[in-house]
Amino acid sequence: MTKPIILTVDDEPQVLNAVNRDLRQHYRDEYRILKAGSGAEALETVQQLKQRNTPIALFLVDQRMPHISGVEFLAEARKLYPEARKVLLTAYADTEAAITSINSIGLDYYLMKPWDPPEQNLFPVLDDLLSDWWQTVPLPYEGIRVAGTQWSPSSHMVKDFLARNRIPYQWLDIEQNEEARALVTVVHAEQPHGLPVVFLPDGTTLVQPDFRTLAQSCGLQTTAKANFYDLIIVGAGPSGLGAAVYGASEGLRTLLIDKEATGGQAGTSSRIENYLGFPSGISGSDLAQRATTQARRLGAEILTAQAVTAVRIDGPYRVVTLSDGSELTCHALVIATGVTTRRLELPGVEKLEGAGIYYGAALTEAANYQGRRMCVIGGANSAGQGAMFFSRYASQVTMLVRASSLAMGMSQYLVDQIAATPNIEVLTRTVVTAVHGTDRLEAITIEHTDTGVTETIETPALFVFIGATPHTEMVAGVVERNSAGFILTGEELVRNGRRPANWKLKRDPFLLETSVPGIFAVGDVRQGAVRRVASAVGQGAIVVHFVHQYLKTV
Repeated sequence: MTKPIILTVDDEPQVLNAVNRDLRQHYRDEYRILKAGSGAEALETVQQLKQRNTPIALFLVDQRMPHISGVEFLAEARKLYPEARKVLLTAYADTEAAITSINSIGLDYYLMKPWDPPEQNLFPVLDDLLSDWWQTVPLPYEGIRVAGTQWSPSSHMVKDFLARNRIPYQWLDIEQNEEARALVTVVHAEQPHGLPVVFLPDGTTLVQPDFRTLAQSCGLQTTAKANFYDLIIVGAGPSGLGAAVYGASEGLRTLLIDKEATGGQAGTSSRIENYLGFPSGISGSDLAQRATTQARRLGAEILTAQAVTAVRIDGPYRVVTLSDGSELTCHALVIATGVTTRRLELPGVEKLEGAGIYYGAALTEAANYQGRRMCVIGGANSAGQGAMFFSRYASQVTMLVRASSLAMGMSQYLVDQIAATPNIEVLTRTVVTAVHGTDRLEAITIEHTDTGVTETIETPALFVFIGATPHTEMVAGVVERNSAGFILTGEELVRNGRRPANWKLKRDPFLLETSVPGIFAVGDVRQGAVRRVASAVGQGAIVVHFVHQYLKTV
């Protein structure tokens, strides 16, 4: 742990040096002793220490200083360090101000100058105050801190990014935490306004950072180590991770790229209970972390917060363009970009996204709605898993399902669990027709399609699981896709014995190969894919076999 600080402030150098000398001799093993020659310098030091979340145990401050008195300094400093003990050094003429400040700023003690001998007049007082500080003040969190509001969409995105990348952080809601609000105010005085503000352990602050900046600051890899690879995999969901594990384990120079975090949609699942080998189930985050660790251990390189924006063919090579404009080349390319939840197309939805309306499980937000009513749109497994997770926090979870029953799109084990959970209600043949709220969700209007009857439900949280849209924009015009954007592979490309238009090889496309030799597609991004984690992982493993077959001809 970082040593707590004792900060002394005095504009007289001789006095400042003397008190620092005494403090260092007595406290140097347990505390860092810092000094400042003015109130302004001391305030700057306090702000810098707070941005690092370094604890300050005690202020020892002279009362008579130009521009800002000791009491005035302590009044400002306690906004950032309310629990630090406060001691004022006074001359006889300043005792009235010191006594008054005991009530006005919570002064703990005032000492008359000079304090010699310190063993008798200084250390006993400070020892008692410091002992009390240790017993009553919790140690500060030393990792990444995120300050924002529950209703800030960008705050939600940053929290979700950190959580999905398994990076620990502390959340500071400035609407509820006065200390955090004061800290953000200090940062906003120097940088453009925006939320969230991310405080890194080294004292660096990031205001409303993009994913790549945040990833770099957290130590994640965002730049490839080489320009050429045997195999590049785009998308790090279960199928992409499966391909990375098997590709690296079989000796291929393998690079895995994802625009956000490993795990994909499956990584946001609160519980996967039908995955082989985990009889008690496993969270999507845990499964993704294990697979990520395994892929790295076997030699795969993983880029985070990098999007592939385009793919092109250069003779026998396949070239991907990244969001930063750089290009990487490979022999074989696997598209495993998966799908995202389809957006809810209703007036007013966009401004409430991240402020009460969330796509997918949004596990980082569930605890914020403790004891409140939550609503879930959707009737497939992802919606059911989300509803089960939310039921731990919500007073009631209302599932809004377009179909006539959950059994039409959900695994039976989940249907049974939902039926046995008393605070989950299921409304079938129901659609959402309107959302209400200015800066945060307040209510939704639903329609019962059998009767046409509408009703309004007051709720602060709506989680959306309504179908999927594939991420295939980067291969538009390169490989064949269906009208919905899903990629055609294998036998789907051979129609009436005719191969794809530009296919020049004597063989048919391999099982998971696209209309371009050497470019493969796995997981939910394929037309007709079976949307199960086990199926996706299996395709990731199988595709490496076909990559090897292809590489024999390169």
